[in-house]
Amino acid sequence: MNYNLNALSNEQEKQSTYQALKRLLKLIAAERKTLWLALIAIILNSGLLLVGPLLIGYTIDNYIRTKDFHGVLMFGGILLLVYITAMFTGYTQTNLMGGVGQRMLFTLRNAIFNKLQELPVSFFNQNKAGDLISRVNNDTDKLNQFFSQSLMQFIGSIITIIGAGIFLLSINTELGAATLSPAIFIVLFTIALSPWVKRKNAKNLKSVGGMSAEIQESLNNFKVIIAFNRRDYFRKRFNEVNDINYKTAIGAGLANNIFVPVYGLLSSIAQLIVLLFGIHLIVIGSFSLGLLVSYIAYATNFYNPLRQLAALWTSFQVAMASWDRISQILLLNNDLQQVENDKTIHSDALLEFKNVHFSYDDAKEILHNINLKFEKGKTYALIGPTGGGKTTTASLISRLYDATKGNILLDGKDIRSYTPAQRTKKIGFILQEPFLFTGTVKDNILYGNSDYQNVTDEELEKIIEDANLNALLAIFDEGLNTKITAASDDISLGQKQLIAFMRAVLRNPELLILDEATANIDTITEQLLSSILNKLSKETTLVIIAHRLNTIENADEIYFVNDGEVQKAGTLNEALELLLKGKRVS
Repeated sequence: MNYNLNALSNEQEKQSTYQALKRLLKLIAAERKTLWLALIAIILNSGLLLVGPLLIGYTIDNYIRTKDFHGVLMFGGILLLVYITAMFTGYTQTNLMGGVGQRMLFTLRNAIFNKLQELPVSFFNQNKAGDLISRVNNDTDKLNQFFSQSLMQFIGSIITIIGAGIFLLSINTELGAATLSPAIFIVLFTIALSPWVKRKNAKNLKSVGGMSAEIQESLNNFKVIIAFNRRDYFRKRFNEVNDINYKTAIGAGLANNIFVPVYGLLSSIAQLIVLLFGIHLIVIGSFSLGLLVSYIAYATNFYNPLRQLAALWTSFQVAMASWDRISQILLLNNDLQQVENDKTIHSDALLEFKNVHFSYDDAKEILHNINLKFEKGKTYALIGPTGGGKTTTASLISRLYDATKGNILLDGKDIRSYTPAQRTKKIGFILQEPFLFTGTVKDNILYGNSDYQNVTDEELEKIIEDANLNALLAIFDEGLNTKITAASDDISLGQKQLIAFMRAVLRNPELLILDEATANIDTITEQLLSSILNKLSKETTLVIIAHRLNTIENADEIYFVNDGEVQKAGTLNEALELLLKGKRVS
């Protein structure tokens, strides 16, 4: 399955803004009550602000022109009360939407992270970690800013525009139609340019993700950069992505600011129309000075929110571009689905490959028609030149990927019929480059092991001793409480492999895969690991992938893997001959 987000973005059909919003609102359905309260508050706020110009016009015509000071004071007090109430309703909706925005940010980031946890290894092979981090952090923050700061202002502006338009037309239809005519051009201009603005912002967000990916790659490989003195190379690469980001940011900035001057020009034209047409109506006696003042205020209330909408619409387009990038992840499904299969085939083999083919993509097949049987309690070795397919075979055994064709049986059942928990209980995997989490040795060796989550240090030390792992634990100065960070140099790569080894052995799996698990360990410690493996349960099946032949000399069977094909190698000497021949061929 294609999990490349950039490719999906190019292939994805254009979806309407309405459809995008509908999917987004489903995600925050729990906030429906708060959203309604905020909407009521903004309607009240807009309504109160629209009453103001009418009161001002009425006061001018009925009290100021007649020099009724008492009436002016009375309506001035009423106007003050209206604006104070409007201030409180405005604060209420801002406070409510601020909470909605933060809770939405929390929910959205959880949803993305949980979705990432569900996706298979192939997804992470096809997408850069920096871009994924940018989607989780940067894109969700853009949505939060729109929801907490802009959404209700956006809705309030629309309500104010509609209310002001109604007042303009009801006071004088002809003058109202003339005043609103520039708005037609604003609407057409906005509809025409919105897709372009959204595309510009999407490109900018993509470039931000690319820059994050480049920074992460440089920092993760900083040792190599220093060792080979290639700061210039990574500086050049960063300059390239930074230049792309600069250009897309300029493009997005120009697109985002194009609405403001156009809206401002058309707003000024509308004000001029009101002034000239209004004075003409006063001269012919069909309009009053108070109505003209109210009319100018309503025209301002109509076009000023339009100016705000220019900036808010840009914020909306940025939010929608961010949501498109986020929803690309949320809409993905794991292609490693559990299948229904109650059929069990009786077999002595713990694990069996039946006519298995595999390819990472449709372009090149990595494994061709593999047939293997791993019996319980035996040790199997996979050898072969680099790139021959050994690790790919191990990845299929642990179901990091599914076979393209054929079947893989675990205990006589299709491996796809097991739940992830059932499968990982049966299969242990020690990688050549183990990944550790920030914490202690104890945290790392108990990772994913539900059997010992609540044990004390003393109980765990006894369990480790019973598993013959106490000699490995003794290598660490502070034992179980030795501090570890994921990217730390406090412990060696060999020590990291020892922790991964203890983590796998304590799970007591039925099948244990060692993928070059002793590559960074000294000979004495390697012999210690061999003795520990020899003391494992007689039911445990070992699959060892190794280049160093001394690590597989005690294997019951040796398989030679090369060019995607697997054959029995026979004795250790025969395996050596095949390996040397395979390297020459390669």
